[in-house]
Parts: sequence; C-alpha cells; structure tokens
Amino acid sequence: MGKLRSVKKVRTRESLITAAIRVFSRDGFLAARTSEIAEEAGLAHGTVFLHFPTQETLTATVIEECGLRIAARIHELAERGAGVREVLDAHLRGIGEFEAFYARLAIEGPLLPARARNSILGIHSALSFHMGEASERDQKAGIIRPIPMYFLFNTWIGLVHYYLANRELFSPGGSVIGRRGAELIENFMNMIGSGGSKEEAE
Repeated sequence: MGKLRSVKKVRTRESLITAAIRVFSRDGFLAARTSEIAEEAGLAHGTVFLHFPTQETLTATVIEECGLRIAARIHELAERGAGVREVLDAHLRGIGEFEAFYARLAIEGPLLPARARNSILGIHSALSFHMGEASERDQKAGIIRPIPMYFLFNTWIGLVHYYLANRELFSPGGSVIGRRGAELIENFMNMIGSGGSKEEAE
C-alpha cells in the first residue's frame, strides 16, 4: 500500500510539472496561476500545495526540471569532436523541443527569483562547455577567427534570445527555430568565420 501511494505521489508531481510547463509556456511565469496549473493537470487546486508549498517553489522546480532536460539534450546532441556549427545546431534543437517555454525564460528570466535564474545558468553552462571545446578546435583549424569565448557565447545567446523574444515578428504563429534556425546558424558562422580552413588557406 505504501509503495502504491509513493508511486501515485510521484506521478501526481510529474503531472503538475508537465501541466505547469504548458501553462508557463502559454501565459508566462509572472501571469500564471496555480489554479490554472491544477486545472490543466486535472487535479484539485489544493493538490498543488501538497507538493509545492509556494508558487515560487513550483516555478523554480519546473524551471530546474525543464532546464535539466534541455541541458541533457544539448549534451546528447553535441557529440564529442563537434565543431561550432554542430554545437549551435545542438543548442537550437535542444531548446527547440521546449521553444515556447524557453522563450518565456528569455523574456522573463531577469524578473524571476534567484533559484530560477540559477537554473537558466545551468542551461547556458551546457552550451558554454561544448562551445568552448568546439571554438578551440575550430580556431586551431582556421575555420573561425580567434574570438574570445565569452564574446562568442554572449553574442550567440543574445541573438537567439532576441529572436525568441520577438517570435511574432520573426515567425508569426510558428516556430522561430524551425523557420529561422538554419539562417541564424549560417549567418553567425559567416560572421565569425575566417574564410576557410588552414589547409584551404595554404
């Protein structure tokens, strides 16, 4: 009996997190209400607070959970030995599976509690790790210019966040990453590229 109760508790918590991801994606973190999350999950409103004592705790937990999924996806997609182009593609594919949710993070992130902001940094750390290794390889191969890692990373993140924050401008009613992703990568690579590899230059 105790085991069944424990399994049910875990499933209820997962249902609330999944529902919260949908509500946050649709309404944003600041406007969403716990009553709407409970309704989305098909549960009583009070059930939310049996698992999460405050809305701030719920928000931070959901961002942590989703952040871990995105980071894991980036690690999975960015194979060892990949170049910058492949890492950028892995990043867009990783966040693309949670595009509406991630777009809300890009817009409202600075206004969220510290715990939630730290989870966003976790997503960025996954990208930074792979981009650092890839940029070092590509610079040695003469594929990209010698650009400081922090500038390379911040420029890419700023570009992606700008497009996501203005989704209706760049892809009305659709996916920014699906419609503009390849274009973003191509133009970014052209901007940082050296014009070819060492072999081509020689």
